Amino acid sequence: MKSDVSMNLPLYFSNENPSPVHRELNLMKEQKLSLMELLHVFFKEMKEIDISRLEKVLFIFDGLDECRFPLDFQKTVRVCDVTESAPVHVLLINLIKGNLLPSALIWITSRPAAADQIPSECVHRVTEVQGFNDPQKDEYFRKRISDQNLANKIITHLKSLRSLYIMCHIPVFCWISAAVLERMLGEAESGEIPKTLSQMYTHFLIFQTNIIREKYLQKQESDEEMLLKLGKLAFQQLKKQNLIFYEEDLRECGVDVTEAAVYS
Repeated sequence: MKSDVSMNLPLYFSNENPSPVHRELNLMKEQKLSLMELLHVFFKEMKEIDISRLEKVLFIFDGLDECRFPLDFQKTVRVCDVTESAPVHVLLINLIKGNLLPSALIWITSRPAAADQIPSECVHRVTEVQGFNDPQKDEYFRKRISDQNLANKIITHLKSLRSLYIMCHIPVFCWISAAVLERMLGEAESGEIPKTLSQMYTHFLIFQTNIIREKYLQKQESDEEMLLKLGKLAFQQLKKQNLIFYEEDLRECGVDVTEAAVYS
């Protein structure tokens, strides 16, 4: 497919490392633009290009599960002209449905639940990126932990707890488990070794808080106050099914944006 594509246009619903180069579609949800104007915002170099004349442009919509505006494929107005203005979500839907730039290729990355909102007739191929299988879990810990005896202890502990070992198919959970268990099993830390998901996350939070306290010489009271605010933020956004937080979300929970960065 790569040889047939004339241009790649990555568009991010959110961006973990915001920059003038990588803008966010979520931050444009209130704007009304034509497709040409939208692309000019994201790609300054395209101002001299007539995209309607290009063959097989590849649009990459990254992180559909982080989309903050509605995608109603049944009721959205039809738009076929790249110079016609419409809300951003209307442009995206018409691109996906093939009304705008019918020759364009669309590649969408998403968690499964969010991907299900795209009508099946708009989907021609699905690729699932899977996590670690059991041998890969063990391989991760043996590569992550230089002390192989300690690595084997960690693997043995996790295998003895089915729920934790199943969760290790998620690479980031392997990273969290390694950070916690390397310290607890390797340095004779006092306290019970984590046996549940809640215990694992709790120990990880404690370790991270201690690191921040040592680095920034913060008092325990300020840690507790900030953690309560962040917990409130997480709970409220979980109820709204939001995976990404923005500055206004932090402010609503009384979280100072600059201070919160210390805990990120």
